[in-house]
Amino acid sequence: MISVEEARAAVLALASPLAVEYVPLRHAAGRVLAQDVVATRTQPPFAASSMDGYALRRDEVEPDALFKVIGEAAAGHRFDGIVKAGQAVRIFTGAPVPEGADFVVIQEDVTRRGDLITLGHNIGGKDNIRPAGGDFKLGQTVSAPQLLRPADIALLAAMNIASVPVARKPVVAILATGDELVQPGETPQADQIVASNSFGLAAMLDGLGAETRVLPIARDTAGSLKQAFTLAQGADLIVTIGGASVGDHDLVAPVAAELGMEQSFYKVAMRPGKPLMAGRLGKMAMIGLPGNPVSAMVCGAVFVVPLLRKMLGLEADTAPLLSGPLAVDMPANGPRAHYMRARLINGKLHPDTRQDSSLLSVLAVADVLLVRPVNDPARTAGEMVRYTPL
Repeated sequence: MISVEEARAAVLALASPLAVEYVPLRHAAGRVLAQDVVATRTQPPFAASSMDGYALRRDEVEPDALFKVIGEAAAGHRFDGIVKAGQAVRIFTGAPVPEGADFVVIQEDVTRRGDLITLGHNIGGKDNIRPAGGDFKLGQTVSAPQLLRPADIALLAAMNIASVPVARKPVVAILATGDELVQPGETPQADQIVASNSFGLAAMLDGLGAETRVLPIARDTAGSLKQAFTLAQGADLIVTIGGASVGDHDLVAPVAAELGMEQSFYKVAMRPGKPLMAGRLGKMAMIGLPGNPVSAMVCGAVFVVPLLRKMLGLEADTAPLLSGPLAVDMPANGPRAHYMRARLINGKLHPDTRQDSSLLSVLAVADVLLVRPVNDPARTAGEMVRYTPL
């Protein structure tokens, strides 16, 4: 067995960042920006009023000052004249500030009669003007790589970026194996269960920007597995679930080897997830996950997610391990790193009393994985331990 760290390094060596493609801005949300983009304009492109009011000259602002209104400026409709001494322009939010004016008095501080306005007595010093380029300037850069959030899409739109260079979506084929499995919605026989791992992993990877293909369940025969591997052709990564151990019905490794898989490792010193393997099968990276549901999901988070992030050009580690106090005593850990399902309640870590790798209901209520190193000594309540959010 190799350590989790060694296994993660081997997995990350299986792939490189994918090619760049251009997509319309409307479809760029949730994608990874692959190249820097540059603003093609300044925002705002002119000094603009931030309030409804009257534009005039700052040096004339004083209580009871009288001005003649000579025109109007609205968003999209500038006033083309020049504001001179004793003059004002009615202005609305977003409108360009007229030439000659450098102050906007808000309408609540003005009394208007016809074309004349009189200023009030409590006008503050704020000019109520957004300067040209106050948001961003022509040539300003949005740096890659980064996951594009809604706010980023709005910024790119304002920069007049209509086509966005993003990392190609990694294509991930997910293959569950086993005679005991049926698809959700089907009726299991007495000795069968409903396949859950494929759907949990697909949801996990879809959320990270992958294009997932859930393949038909492969039966425990060499022929069925070979056919399934054929269906996976063209993917960047194939993730198999189950059949990676050494039992008589665990055929994934020998069939993959027969098809030319170059294995990087097999078995990792962790729980859940010991029977894990990885390698390359032709042009595809391949990760063989354990069949137990929790093992598959935990190994997906620990190994598949970092690999997917690398393919997208992002930092492989999603977040550093955090530290928090234990809520209960724990016995010493054994020779494998233990990723325990736990809950963070009032700042303290509560590991579930049930850690069997088949219990999805425990995983569903957990919000963190408490990470115990190899041979970690017994811990008492209040001691600081490491964890990672789910």
